[in-house]
Amino acid sequence: MGGAGEVLRFWRRRRGVSQLELATATGVSTKHLSFVENGRARPSRQLLVHLADALDMPLRERDRLLLAGGYAPPQGRSGPRDRALRPLRPALDALLAAHDPHPAIVVDARWDLVAANAAADLLWDGVDPGLLTPPVNMLRLSTHPEGLPRISTATPVCSRPLITRLRRQADEDADDALLDLVLEAEQHLAAFAGRPPPRWTGDGVMAGFELKTRLGVVGLHTVIATLGAPLDVGAADLALETFLPTDEDSAALLRELAATRPEPQHGALPR
Repeated sequence: MGGAGEVLRFWRRRRGVSQLELATATGVSTKHLSFVENGRARPSRQLLVHLADALDMPLRERDRLLLAGGYAPPQGRSGPRDRALRPLRPALDALLAAHDPHPAIVVDARWDLVAANAAADLLWDGVDPGLLTPPVNMLRLSTHPEGLPRISTATPVCSRPLITRLRRQADEDADDALLDLVLEAEQHLAAFAGRPPPRWTGDGVMAGFELKTRLGVVGLHTVIATLGAPLDVGAADLALETFLPTDEDSAALLRELAATRPEPQHGALPR
C-alpha cells in the first residue's frame, strides 16, 4: 500500500463496495473518487476521514490512510505499551487490583499479554515454560496442549467462540499476524476432533472450566470487556478478561490462594 489512493481502494474492495456505492454514500463524485484512488487528485484530510468513516476502517488503518495522504493522524501510531497505555495505566492497575483474588488480565488486539494482576499467575502455573517467553500470547496459551489445557479442563474447543470472533476480526481488519495466530489455534482445535466434548461446569447459564491450583481445583467463568469510545489505536486494541468463580467453594479457594500467595519472582509476567 503506497499512496492514500491505494489504501483507500484496498479497503473499498475489502468491504465489497463499488466506487459508485461509496461515492453515493459520501456525496463525492465518482470521477473525483476515481481520481483519488488513481493518485490523480490529492484528497483533503477531511475527505479521507469522511471516506474512512464510510468504510468503517479500523483506527490503525485510518492512521495509515492519513499518513499516506501526507497528514498526521490524530490517533497516533504508538502501541498499547507506550503512549496509549501511560494515561490508562493507573486506571487499568486499579481495575486489575479490584478483581483480586480473581484472576484478571489485559491483552491487545493480537491477544499478547499487556498486564495482569497477581491472581492471574494461576493461569500459567504449571504450563510449558516455553509458552511464557515474552510477549506471552494468551490465545496460544489458551489453546496449546501444553498451555492452559495442561492445567485445566479448558481444551481448545472451549476457545472456539473466541477463535471464530478473532478470525472474523482478522478478516475485517486485514490483520495477517492475527490470522496466523487464529490458524495456529485452529490447528490445536483440529487435534481435538473426534474426542469427547469438553466437560462444562456451571449452572447452564454460562460455560466455565476447572483450573488446577496448588490448593485444589477452582471453577471459573470468563468475561471479556473492551474500552468504550477509544480514540487511540493502542486503546482500541485493549481488552480486559476476568475470571470469576463458578461457585462459593471456588470463591473461598481463590481467597485462600491469595492469602497464601508466594512473593512474586524476578522476571514475572506483566503486572
